[in-house]
Amino acid sequence: MVYVRFALFSGGRHVINSRVPDHAIRIDSLSKSFPPAHTGWRAFFQPFAASTSPALRDVSLRVEQGEAVALLGTNGAGKTTLLRILATLLIPTNGTASIAGYDAVRDSSAVRRQIGYHAGSDLGFYARLTGYENLRFFGRLNHLDDSLLRKRIPELAEQFELQGALGRQVRTLSSGTIQRLSLLRAILHEPKVLLLDEPTRSLDAIAAAEFRNFLQSEVLRKQGTSLLFASHTLPEIEFLADRVAILNEGELIALDTPAHLKSRHGAATLEQAFCRLTGHSAAALGGPTPS
Repeated sequence: MVYVRFALFSGGRHVINSRVPDHAIRIDSLSKSFPPAHTGWRAFFQPFAASTSPALRDVSLRVEQGEAVALLGTNGAGKTTLLRILATLLIPTNGTASIAGYDAVRDSSAVRRQIGYHAGSDLGFYARLTGYENLRFFGRLNHLDDSLLRKRIPELAEQFELQGALGRQVRTLSSGTIQRLSLLRAILHEPKVLLLDEPTRSLDAIAAAEFRNFLQSEVLRKQGTSLLFASHTLPEIEFLADRVAILNEGELIALDTPAHLKSRHGAATLEQAFCRLTGHSAAALGGPTPS
Protein backbone atom coordinates (compact mmCIF):
# COMPACT_ATOMS: atom_id res chain seq x y z
CA MET A 1 0.00 0.00 0.00
CA VAL A 2 1.31 3.44 -0.93
CA TYR A 3 0.22 6.39 1.16
CA VAL A 4 0.45 9.90 -0.33
CA ARG A 5 0.24 12.82 2.08
CA PHE A 6 -0.77 16.31 1.03
CA ALA A 7 -0.55 19.34 3.33
CA LEU A 8 -3.04 22.07 2.46
CA PHE A 9 -2.82 25.50 4.08
CA SER A 10 -5.96 27.59 4.05
CA GLY A 11 -6.40 29.24 7.37
CA GLY A 12 -5.45 25.97 8.98
CA ARG A 13 -3.53 22.77 8.30
CA HIS A 14 -5.31 19.74 6.83
CA VAL A 15 -3.77 16.41 5.95
CA ILE A 16 -5.34 14.20 3.31
CA ASN A 17 -4.33 10.56 2.90
CA SER A 18 -4.84 9.28 -0.63
CA ARG A 19 -4.56 5.49 -0.66
CA VAL A 20 -3.18 3.96 -3.83
CA PRO A 21 -3.47 0.14 -3.64
CA ASP A 22 -0.48 -1.91 -4.72
CA HIS A 23 -2.75 -4.82 -5.68
CA ALA A 24 -6.38 -5.35 -6.61
CA ILE A 25 -6.50 -8.28 -4.18
CA ARG A 26 -3.98 -8.99 -1.42
CA ILE A 27 -4.19 -12.11 0.76
CA ASP A 28 -1.68 -12.74 3.54
CA SER A 29 -1.40 -15.95 5.59
CA LEU A 30 -5.16 -16.51 5.37
CA SER A 31 -6.65 -19.43 7.28
CA LYS A 32 -10.22 -20.47 7.95
CA SER A 33 -11.47 -23.31 10.13
CA PHE A 34 -15.00 -24.46 10.88
CA PRO A 35 -16.45 -26.37 13.82
CA PRO A 36 -16.94 -30.09 13.12
CA ALA A 37 -20.36 -30.99 11.75
CA HIS A 38 -22.64 -32.76 14.23
CA THR A 39 -26.12 -34.24 14.02
CA GLY A 40 -28.79 -34.88 16.64
CA TRP A 41 -28.49 -33.25 20.03
CA ARG A 42 -24.79 -32.50 19.49
CA ALA A 43 -25.71 -30.01 16.77
CA PHE A 44 -27.13 -27.75 19.53
CA PHE A 45 -23.60 -27.17 20.85
CA GLN A 46 -21.99 -26.71 17.41
CA PRO A 47 -21.91 -22.87 17.56
CA PHE A 48 -19.78 -23.17 20.70
CA ALA A 49 -17.46 -25.90 19.46
CA ALA A 50 -13.83 -25.21 18.64
CA SER A 51 -13.02 -24.70 14.97
CA THR A 52 -11.05 -27.81 14.17
CA SER A 53 -11.89 -28.43 10.49
CA PRO A 54 -9.55 -26.30 8.33
CA ALA A 55 -10.84 -25.09 4.97
CA LEU A 56 -7.92 -22.76 4.21
CA ARG A 57 -4.36 -23.11 5.49
CA ASP A 58 -2.02 -20.10 5.45
CA VAL A 59 -2.87 -18.91 1.92
CA SER A 60 -1.02 -15.88 0.51
CA LEU A 61 -1.89 -14.50 -2.92
CA ARG A 62 -1.77 -11.30 -4.96
CA VAL A 63 -3.99 -10.34 -7.89
CA GLU A 64 -2.69 -7.35 -9.84
CA GLN A 65 -4.91 -4.61 -11.21
CA GLY A 66 -6.45 -5.78 -14.48
CA GLU A 67 -5.30 -9.37 -13.96
CA ALA A 68 -7.45 -12.52 -14.15
CA VAL A 69 -6.56 -15.36 -11.76
CA ALA A 70 -8.34 -18.72 -11.66
CA LEU A 71 -8.80 -20.88 -8.57
CA LEU A 72 -8.46 -24.56 -9.45
CA GLY A 73 -8.97 -27.46 -7.08
CA THR A 74 -11.18 -30.38 -6.21
CA ASN A 75 -14.48 -29.93 -4.38
CA GLY A 76 -13.62 -28.99 -0.80
CA ALA A 77 -10.22 -27.50 -1.69
CA GLY A 78 -11.21 -24.09 -0.28
CA LYS A 79 -12.08 -22.12 -3.41
CA THR A 80 -15.56 -21.02 -2.34
CA THR A 81 -14.42 -20.28 1.21
CA LEU A 82 -11.72 -17.97 -0.13
CA LEU A 83 -14.15 -16.13 -2.39
CA ARG A 84 -16.69 -15.76 0.42
CA ILE A 85 -14.05 -14.23 2.71
CA LEU A 86 -13.12 -11.73 0.01
CA ALA A 87 -16.83 -10.96 -0.49
CA THR A 88 -17.09 -10.19 3.28
CA LEU A 89 -19.49 -13.10 3.84
CA LEU A 90 -17.08 -15.02 6.10
CA ILE A 91 -14.54 -13.86 8.67
CA PRO A 92 -11.14 -15.56 8.48
CA THR A 93 -9.75 -17.41 11.46
CA ASN A 94 -6.27 -15.97 10.89
CA GLY A 95 -4.56 -13.73 8.36
CA THR A 96 -5.78 -10.79 6.33
CA ALA A 97 -7.41 -10.11 2.96
CA SER A 98 -7.92 -6.79 1.21
CA ILE A 99 -9.65 -5.55 -1.94
CA ALA A 100 -8.38 -2.35 -3.61
CA GLY A 101 -6.58 -1.50 -0.37
CA TYR A 102 -9.57 -2.06 1.94
CA ASP A 103 -9.47 -4.76 4.60
CA ALA A 104 -12.22 -7.37 4.15
CA VAL A 105 -12.97 -7.41 7.90
CA ARG A 106 -12.30 -3.87 9.13
CA ASP A 107 -13.49 -2.07 5.97
CA SER A 108 -16.18 -4.48 4.79
CA SER A 109 -18.56 -1.74 3.59
CA ALA A 110 -15.83 -0.19 1.44
CA VAL A 111 -14.90 -3.62 0.07
CA ARG A 112 -18.48 -4.30 -1.01
CA ARG A 113 -18.42 -1.06 -3.02
CA GLN A 114 -15.42 -2.33 -4.98
CA ILE A 115 -16.60 -5.82 -5.89
CA GLY A 116 -19.08 -7.69 -8.03
CA TYR A 117 -19.79 -11.15 -6.59
CA HIS A 118 -21.43 -14.15 -8.17
CA ALA A 119 -22.02 -17.18 -5.95
CA GLY A 120 -22.06 -20.68 -7.36
CA SER A 121 -25.26 -21.37 -5.42
CA ASP A 122 -27.76 -19.48 -3.25
CA LEU A 123 -27.94 -16.63 -5.74
CA GLY A 124 -30.00 -14.48 -3.39
CA PHE A 125 -32.75 -13.10 -5.62
CA TYR A 126 -36.21 -12.19 -4.38
CA ALA A 127 -38.42 -14.87 -5.89
CA ARG A 128 -41.62 -12.81 -6.24
CA LEU A 129 -39.92 -9.80 -7.81
CA THR A 130 -39.31 -9.67 -11.53
CA GLY A 131 -35.86 -9.88 -13.04
CA TYR A 132 -35.88 -6.13 -13.67
CA GLU A 133 -37.09 -5.33 -10.14
CA ASN A 134 -34.32 -7.47 -8.66
CA LEU A 135 -31.64 -5.84 -10.82
CA ARG A 136 -32.96 -2.36 -10.02
CA PHE A 137 -32.95 -3.18 -6.29
CA PHE A 138 -29.34 -4.39 -6.32
CA GLY A 139 -28.31 -1.54 -8.59
CA ARG A 140 -29.71 0.99 -6.14
CA LEU A 141 -27.81 -0.76 -3.33
CA ASN A 142 -24.69 -0.06 -5.40
CA HIS A 143 -25.61 3.65 -5.66
CA LEU A 144 -26.70 3.59 -9.32
CA ASP A 145 -29.46 6.07 -10.08
CA ASP A 146 -32.64 5.09 -11.89
CA SER A 147 -31.80 6.94 -15.09
CA LEU A 148 -28.59 4.93 -15.48
CA LEU A 149 -30.33 1.68 -14.56
CA ARG A 150 -33.08 2.24 -17.13
CA LYS A 151 -30.34 2.42 -19.76
CA ARG A 152 -27.85 -0.16 -18.48
CA ILE A 153 -30.19 -3.04 -17.52
CA PRO A 154 -31.77 -3.40 -21.00
CA GLU A 155 -28.33 -3.11 -22.67
CA LEU A 156 -26.85 -5.92 -20.57
CA ALA A 157 -30.05 -7.96 -20.78
CA GLU A 158 -29.72 -7.92 -24.57
CA GLN A 159 -26.09 -9.01 -24.32
CA PHE A 160 -27.06 -11.88 -21.98
CA GLU A 161 -30.26 -12.69 -23.92
CA LEU A 162 -32.38 -11.94 -20.87
CA GLN A 163 -34.93 -9.56 -22.37
CA GLY A 164 -37.75 -12.03 -21.76
CA ALA A 165 -36.74 -12.57 -18.13
CA LEU A 166 -36.89 -8.93 -17.08
CA GLY A 167 -40.68 -8.88 -16.78
CA ARG A 168 -41.08 -12.31 -15.16
CA GLN A 169 -40.94 -13.28 -11.50
CA VAL A 170 -37.63 -14.93 -10.69
CA ARG A 171 -39.38 -17.98 -9.25
CA THR A 172 -40.67 -18.78 -12.77
CA LEU A 173 -37.21 -18.74 -14.40
CA SER A 174 -34.99 -21.72 -15.18
CA SER A 175 -31.77 -22.32 -13.24
CA GLY A 176 -29.68 -21.33 -16.25
CA THR A 177 -31.60 -18.07 -16.70
CA ILE A 178 -31.18 -17.22 -13.00
CA GLN A 179 -27.46 -17.95 -13.34
CA ARG A 180 -27.21 -15.45 -16.21
CA LEU A 181 -29.24 -12.93 -14.19
CA SER A 182 -26.75 -13.30 -11.33
CA LEU A 183 -23.80 -12.75 -13.67
CA LEU A 184 -25.47 -9.61 -15.03
CA ARG A 185 -26.01 -8.37 -11.48
CA ALA A 186 -22.32 -8.90 -10.67
CA ILE A 187 -21.15 -6.57 -13.46
CA LEU A 188 -24.08 -4.13 -13.45
CA HIS A 189 -22.23 -1.46 -11.45
CA GLU A 190 -18.89 -1.93 -13.29
CA PRO A 191 -16.94 -3.05 -10.20
CA LYS A 192 -13.17 -2.80 -9.92
CA VAL A 193 -12.90 -6.43 -8.83
CA LEU A 194 -15.01 -9.40 -9.91
CA LEU A 195 -15.33 -12.51 -7.73
CA LEU A 196 -17.01 -15.35 -9.63
CA ASP A 197 -17.67 -18.83 -8.27
CA GLU A 198 -18.17 -21.29 -11.15
CA PRO A 199 -19.63 -18.58 -13.42
CA THR A 200 -20.74 -20.86 -16.26
CA ARG A 201 -22.26 -23.63 -14.18
CA SER A 202 -25.86 -24.32 -15.31
CA LEU A 203 -25.26 -22.48 -18.60
CA ASP A 204 -25.59 -24.30 -21.89
CA ALA A 205 -22.52 -24.49 -24.12
CA ILE A 206 -23.49 -21.53 -26.31
CA ALA A 207 -24.40 -19.26 -23.38
CA ALA A 208 -21.18 -20.21 -21.57
CA ALA A 209 -19.03 -19.41 -24.61
CA GLU A 210 -20.81 -16.09 -25.18
CA PHE A 211 -20.34 -15.10 -21.53
CA ARG A 212 -16.62 -15.93 -21.60
CA ASN A 213 -16.15 -13.86 -24.75
CA PHE A 214 -18.11 -10.94 -23.27
CA LEU A 215 -16.18 -11.14 -20.00
CA GLN A 216 -12.82 -11.11 -21.76
CA SER A 217 -13.52 -8.44 -24.36
CA GLU A 218 -15.89 -6.03 -22.59
CA VAL A 219 -15.09 -6.39 -18.88
CA LEU A 220 -11.45 -7.43 -18.57
CA ARG A 221 -9.94 -5.64 -21.57
CA LYS A 222 -12.07 -2.51 -21.95
CA GLN A 223 -12.83 -1.81 -18.28
CA GLY A 224 -9.57 -3.15 -16.82
CA THR A 225 -11.48 -5.09 -14.16
CA SER A 226 -9.55 -7.54 -11.98
CA LEU A 227 -10.96 -11.06 -11.82
CA LEU A 228 -10.63 -13.92 -9.35
CA PHE A 229 -12.79 -16.89 -10.30
CA ALA A 230 -13.22 -20.54 -9.45
CA SER A 231 -13.93 -23.07 -12.18
CA HIS A 232 -13.76 -26.78 -12.91
CA THR A 233 -13.81 -26.13 -16.66
CA LEU A 234 -10.17 -26.23 -17.77
CA PRO A 235 -10.66 -24.71 -21.26
CA GLU A 236 -12.45 -21.82 -19.54
CA ILE A 237 -9.48 -21.32 -17.21
CA GLU A 238 -6.98 -21.34 -20.07
CA PHE A 239 -9.13 -18.90 -22.05
CA LEU A 240 -9.63 -16.34 -19.26
CA ALA A 241 -6.83 -16.67 -16.72
CA ASP A 242 -3.47 -14.92 -16.75
CA ARG A 243 -2.43 -17.15 -13.83
CA VAL A 244 -3.83 -20.22 -12.09
CA ALA A 245 -3.83 -20.74 -8.31
CA ILE A 246 -4.05 -24.43 -7.45
CA LEU A 247 -5.55 -25.25 -4.06
CA ASN A 248 -5.24 -28.67 -2.47
CA GLU A 249 -6.91 -29.39 0.89
CA GLY A 250 -6.91 -25.69 1.74
CA GLU A 251 -3.27 -25.04 0.79
CA LEU A 252 -2.03 -22.98 -2.14
CA ILE A 253 0.43 -25.36 -3.79
CA ALA A 254 1.08 -23.61 -7.12
CA LEU A 255 0.57 -20.20 -8.73
CA ASP A 256 1.70 -19.62 -12.30
CA THR A 257 0.55 -19.12 -15.86
CA PRO A 258 -1.16 -22.10 -17.51
CA ALA A 259 1.76 -22.45 -19.94
CA HIS A 260 4.39 -22.46 -17.19
CA LEU A 261 2.43 -24.94 -15.08
CA LYS A 262 2.35 -27.35 -18.01
CA SER A 263 6.00 -26.94 -18.97
CA ARG A 264 7.30 -27.05 -15.41
CA HIS A 265 5.58 -30.37 -14.76
CA GLY A 266 6.15 -31.93 -18.16
CA ALA A 267 2.44 -31.96 -18.92
CA ALA A 268 0.68 -31.69 -22.26
CA THR A 269 -2.49 -30.31 -20.67
CA LEU A 270 -3.46 -28.29 -17.61
CA GLU A 271 -5.37 -31.34 -16.39
CA GLN A 272 -2.17 -33.41 -16.40
CA ALA A 273 -0.28 -30.66 -14.58
CA PHE A 274 -3.00 -30.48 -11.93
CA CYS A 275 -2.99 -34.25 -11.41
CA ARG A 276 0.79 -34.38 -11.08
CA LEU A 277 0.81 -31.54 -8.58
CA THR A 278 -1.98 -32.86 -6.37
CA GLY A 279 -1.79 -36.62 -6.85
CA HIS A 280 -5.48 -36.67 -7.75
CA SER A 281 -7.03 -38.37 -10.74
CA ALA A 282 -8.72 -36.31 -13.44
CA ALA A 283 -12.13 -37.43 -12.18
CA ALA A 284 -11.50 -35.63 -8.87
CA LEU A 285 -11.79 -32.25 -10.58
CA GLY A 286 -15.53 -32.77 -10.98
CA GLY A 287 -17.64 -30.13 -12.63
CA PRO A 288 -19.24 -30.28 -16.05
CA THR A 289 -17.53 -31.85 -18.97
CA PRO A 290 -16.32 -29.04 -21.23
CA SER A 291 -17.95 -28.78 -24.61
